[in-house]
Amino acid sequence: MALTKANIVETICVKNGFSKKQSIETLETLLEIIKQTLESGEDVLVSGFGKFCVRHKKERKGRNPATGEDMMLTPRKVVTFRCSNKLKDKINAK
Repeated sequence: MALTKANIVETICVKNGFSKKQSIETLETLLEIIKQTLESGEDVLVSGFGKFCVRHKKERKGRNPATGEDMMLTPRKVVTFRCSNKLKDKINAK
């Protein structure tokens, strides 16, 4: 089962004693800061967790899987995530 925003809000409520409204506002603010930073092309580094990076993909040849037709894929930006070594070690310890 995936961790959802609702689960995170509930955890913030229980662990920190915040109201549900405060927890939602806190989470939404954090996510908005991350989104704005990535939109501006900057990386987001969360120590002990990982790094979100904006990567530039060049124009390249591709193929439509439905028709098999060759096509050119436009240049674009993608967001990647690289896990920190601390988090990797925690995940692999179990």
